[in-house]
Amino acid sequence: MSETMTGAEMVVRALQDQGVEHIFGYPGGAVLPIYDALFHQDKVKHVLVRHEQGAVHAAEGYARSSGKVGVVLVTSGPGATNAVTGLTDALMDSIPIVCLTGQVPTHLIGSDAFQEADTVGITRHCTKHNYLVKRIEDLPRIMHEAFYVAANGRPGPVVIDLPKDIQFASGTYARPASNQHKTYRPQVQGDMEKIKAAIALMASAKRPVFYTGGGVVNAGPQAAALLRELVRLTGFPVTSTLMGLGAYPASDPQFLGMLGMHGTYEANLAMHGCDVMINIGARFDDRITGRLDAFSPHSRKIHVDIDPSSINKNVKVDIGIVGDCAHVLEDMVRLWRSTAPQVDKVALKGWWDNIAGWRGRKCLAYRKSSDVIKPQYAIERLYELTKDREVYVTTEVGQHQMWAAQFFKFEEPNRWMTSGGLGTMGYGLPAAIGAQLAHPNALVVDIAGEASILMNMQEMSTALQYRLPVKVFILNNEYMGMVRQWQELLHGGRYSESYSHSLPDFVKLAEAYGGVGIRCDKPDVLDDAIREMIDTPRPVIFDCVVDKAENCFPMIPSGKAHNEMILGDAAEDIGSVIDAKGKMLV
Repeated sequence: MSETMTGAEMVVRALQDQGVEHIFGYPGGAVLPIYDALFHQDKVKHVLVRHEQGAVHAAEGYARSSGKVGVVLVTSGPGATNAVTGLTDALMDSIPIVCLTGQVPTHLIGSDAFQEADTVGITRHCTKHNYLVKRIEDLPRIMHEAFYVAANGRPGPVVIDLPKDIQFASGTYARPASNQHKTYRPQVQGDMEKIKAAIALMASAKRPVFYTGGGVVNAGPQAAALLRELVRLTGFPVTSTLMGLGAYPASDPQFLGMLGMHGTYEANLAMHGCDVMINIGARFDDRITGRLDAFSPHSRKIHVDIDPSSINKNVKVDIGIVGDCAHVLEDMVRLWRSTAPQVDKVALKGWWDNIAGWRGRKCLAYRKSSDVIKPQYAIERLYELTKDREVYVTTEVGQHQMWAAQFFKFEEPNRWMTSGGLGTMGYGLPAAIGAQLAHPNALVVDIAGEASILMNMQEMSTALQYRLPVKVFILNNEYMGMVRQWQELLHGGRYSESYSHSLPDFVKLAEAYGGVGIRCDKPDVLDDAIREMIDTPRPVIFDCVVDKAENCFPMIPSGKAHNEMILGDAAEDIGSVIDAKGKMLV
């Protein structure tokens, strides 16, 4: 049924029809008609952030933890440009976002009007798609189409630029019969012949490994369940990228931990020495591959990805399957069961023996202290004291992010939210706010560094305003830790501008916002302090003072291969030597 209404009312009605419950935004002159329309309804709840970058990150946290599309509303000019970092972050990490931006009236576009910016031009390279609405007749279609584009295929951010005169104009609204874009039809079913070839190659493997990524998480809980089934059916080891953590349970003995620059020794050497690699939903980015010409040099590679442009982009593969991970994994499980391939059990046992030897290095070991809190210990204790709860973890970016990935064990997908591709400092707190809104009864913790948290600290006001009991767990080493580590290892210990000067008193800062501040600098009282944080039904900033000099290991130095890892001095030396094919010679 069609109705006559203004463009602003169409925007709000389309959001309602899409089932949107929360929208993150900041008002300004170019979007006031939409804000007025929001005022006259109660189905879509607006969340007032304190910065437009925070709005997009909050929408990302909401989307990643709930599986829904995150929605953002910002004004023209600086409102739109402030959102660019968040949009780029969402594009890199494949997060479905619809961002509504205000624009000057159509007749002023191109005149350098007050708060005008070429939003479509600026966001062309940091969005999956964008629109400039020039006719009221197009608005209903564009609104619904944007949700389809954002959520289908490889997810990503979509911008709708809304001139102010279009918001005031009257037109006819009717929900389209279909949300689909007229030309965008992502392929979800994999090529069956290629899937059969992949199964045959997997069956012939002597040193196989599953390499899984965020695409499994994005494909929904069914994909994670099917991945677990396939891994257990085959008996193969499995590793994960930073973005894929939780798709396979961390406690399972077949899981090798995270791979990549700060991944585990066993995961990286398995990738280096495997003869068949099964990549499910990962994109072969540089933090995973290391030096490309030395990346897994003796393996045949299978790559499953919904984005056709990812196949053979960074690494040439033997079998490239374009399709949704859930659909392809379903076919793989069915074929493996029906064909019951006979794997080389002797070779597979030998492969697992090698992996056991690599695990014996205990690459995540660190030297504990009774005097100072080690950052690894802080994450371990946080995990142990929260693992029996419904917990969602976000992070900022830096050493603390890598320690969280290494020491916080995720058993389910959608519980881990971090900035992977763009590496955005300031991501964690607003993302935690979004996750907390999506899961009001859950424990949401932002594992932060003292430098990163200051990037978007203003969002504590949002947490307080909406009574969101997010916990900010700061590993405070008084340095931009990852910068300092690289300066130590690569620049002769010249710590140029990496020391965090003039830090606030985080306890007083929390109290200034109306929250609760906790400070802890002794290992023997850490557990009690963490319990106090967990039990506090209000936003908390936890200032955990940790060892200033601790480095994050293992580490693949920039430009090196997987078998050129640096281990920490607490890792065990078992005298192992790795040959060209990954076999361990003791």
